Amino acid sequence: MKDGIHPPYNEVVIRCACGEECKTHSTRSGVIRVDVCSKCHPFFTGKQKFVDSGGRVDKFRKRMDAARQHQQQR
Repeated sequence: MKDGIHPPYNEVVIRCACGEECKTHSTRSGVIRVDVCSKCHPFFTGKQKFVDSGGRVDKFRKRMDAARQHQQQR
């Protein structure tokens, strides 16, 4: 391979929201943050895990309740 044309290959830490950490190598540097990993993903654990990002479920429920009340008032 030619010298000087390849990006640096650094050791990085991948950190999951569940707290799991994994060391690997990448052209990026520092810490890579992920939401789910193989330790907490429902496909690998067999458990249902509900991930609510930004309160979307609460917003949806409020909208649905408001729509139902509006329909009942008619």
